[in-house]
Amino acid sequence: MRMKTKTTKRDHSHWMFLAPYIVLFTTFIIIPVGAAILLSFTYFNAIETPTFIGLSNYVGLITQDEVFMQKVLPNTLTFALIVGPGGYILSFILAWALAQVPKRMRTVLALIIYSPSMTAGVAMAVVWTIIFSGDETGYLNSLLLTIGVLLEPIQWLQSPEYLMKIMIFVTLWGSMGVGFLAMLSGVLNINTEIYEAGYIDGINNRFQEIIYITIPSMKPQMLFGAVMAVVGTFQAGAIGVALSGANPTPQYAGQLMVNHLEDYGFIRYEMGYAAAISVVLLIVVYAFSKVAWRLFGEKD
Repeated sequence: MRMKTKTTKRDHSHWMFLAPYIVLFTTFIIIPVGAAILLSFTYFNAIETPTFIGLSNYVGLITQDEVFMQKVLPNTLTFALIVGPGGYILSFILAWALAQVPKRMRTVLALIIYSPSMTAGVAMAVVWTIIFSGDETGYLNSLLLTIGVLLEPIQWLQSPEYLMKIMIFVTLWGSMGVGFLAMLSGVLNINTEIYEAGYIDGINNRFQEIIYITIPSMKPQMLFGAVMAVVGTFQAGAIGVALSGANPTPQYAGQLMVNHLEDYGFIRYEMGYAAAISVVLLIVVYAFSKVAWRLFGEKD
């Protein structure tokens, strides 16, 4: 009986270690997501009691919100499909390239590449706002005017033609974050004997080495980097508002789903409708994450 009691206590001891994570995960993930789903079926203006309206928010979002269907959704998908894979591939290439250089130089270069991601999006946007300033003192305008490419300054950040392109460029520049470090760690921890065995078996160039050895040997890091790229891309939104100085952005040219959510939630105070947008965003992120899992997750 004593042995059984001790075994039972030992079996339940792991909950002591899991408790902090469970509490934090429930408080900051499960409860907010559950509240958003419930609020998405209501009309809630942040003052009056929420009123249940069923699927009206979702029906209105799809059938009546022309800005969402014609601007926000295409912008978000375009931004995600360029920045997500682009930043992901760039992270892998840079991680692989750094693994080829000596350790001391690698550390310095890794810090230089990673440092832009440590800067807050709004703070980073301040630097780029100066570069893309629409007057003659803006660095880009000044350079192009000096060499004769332009005859008059261009309002880069207020132009629907250029804003999305600038957002993509700036986001890619600062996308070498945790996913990049994970990939660098994955490349560095591959056993060198595997490469030697590969060359004995017929691998004869670096490209084949990457395809048949490097990528298969670091699938966990590739999966982590892919998920981080998906989440980070779809969470982006502050950069467009910070660059243009307005929400909505000029002619909705840089308006992403996060911006649309903030517009309705914190400017118009239509919390129920904003909750519906957040649920749709959650579903889109989940779908892209499942694609990443299918590509890099373990098959067994």
